[in-house]
Amino acid sequence: MSTHVKRAFKYRFYPTDAQAAELSRTFGCVRKIYNMALAARTQAWVTRQERVNYHQTSAMLTAWKKTEELAYLNEVSSVPLQQTLRHLQMAFTHFFGKRARYPRFKSRKKSRRSAEYTTSAFRFRDGKLTLAKMTEPLDIVWSRPLPEGTSPSTVTVSQDPAGRWFVSLLCDDPGVKPLPENGNAVGIDAGLDHLLTLSTGEKITNPRHERRDRAALAKAQRRLAKKEKGSANRAKARLKVAKIHARIADRRRDTLHQITTRLVRENQTIVIEDLTVRNMVKNHRLARAISDAAWSEFRSMLEYKAQWYGREVIAVDRWFPSSRLCSACGTLQEEMPLNVRTWTCDCGVTHDRDVNAAHNLLAAGLAVTVCGAGVRPQRSTPGGQSATKQKPSRREP
Repeated sequence: MSTHVKRAFKYRFYPTDAQAAELSRTFGCVRKIYNMALAARTQAWVTRQERVNYHQTSAMLTAWKKTEELAYLNEVSSVPLQQTLRHLQMAFTHFFGKRARYPRFKSRKKSRRSAEYTTSAFRFRDGKLTLAKMTEPLDIVWSRPLPEGTSPSTVTVSQDPAGRWFVSLLCDDPGVKPLPENGNAVGIDAGLDHLLTLSTGEKITNPRHERRDRAALAKAQRRLAKKEKGSANRAKARLKVAKIHARIADRRRDTLHQITTRLVRENQTIVIEDLTVRNMVKNHRLARAISDAAWSEFRSMLEYKAQWYGREVIAVDRWFPSSRLCSACGTLQEEMPLNVRTWTCDCGVTHDRDVNAAHNLLAAGLAVTVCGAGVRPQRSTPGGQSATKQKPSRREP
């Protein structure tokens, strides 16, 4: 069992004018190479039914640098350009594995501005980080120390839409080790009135971070809409909108980190519902609230932290009728509208809708760990979803 975990430590930094210009050029070149390589791979498949791999695109990059039109590619470090070709190769690997859609071209205005450097393209000494093509180290705000005795293997520099600069250092973290087993198990029902409801009966309040800044966001967006396209005032107004979005996202991420860390530390087994958020946000009445709840980000955090600390996360089939099933007698109700928050079963037990759902999710998840089959009533129509869709997602560090 491995005791070392690769972990990214993200810090904010403040570049000089020369560093900002160099990084901006690098971002542009990375985007250009990614788009050209994607176009070449797409064209080769459309015209000749030929698959182009990373090594072939790397040879293309060498040839592109020798042309007069693309000679400016030699002005930036070659490592981020090679890394973006590796990222494209990974995107195609996920596509062919049916885990993602076909790779899309990067947009100058909408795509993430970032560049990845490996050990040959940066120097990290005495707590100072210097990137290739730069003479001065980055002015990093070390908000927390790196693990003692470790050095970064990969450095990723990025700039968010609000104009903030970040550097992410990938290191081995020997301090992340499996926690002692405690035997606790909890079922979690995600919601909107309450962000999470636990099978213990606890309800975690939904902070509704977007609603707190909704008025300020709407005002900033109205001002942005009135500015002339391409003007300096429009750029300033766009930055104000981006800063509000960044503040909302930061608060949301901080809340989710606190909740997921607590759940992983307190419980050995965590059972959640396999929600299809991508489809749920198509409901225009609930899309804003669902997006603000960030259920997908919650699950992602929960799973990687469970992997770090030797916990188990079980995702129960999304078709499991957790809200309509009586956790006391197993009777299935015909229907359960969203406005019904409490209901009484024929057996006489009165249920809180969310707590009852959490109880049922926990029972279904524990059944998976014991016998590999789901706990659910038979559907009245043949060909329904199989109980084997309830599968554990065990993460071993």
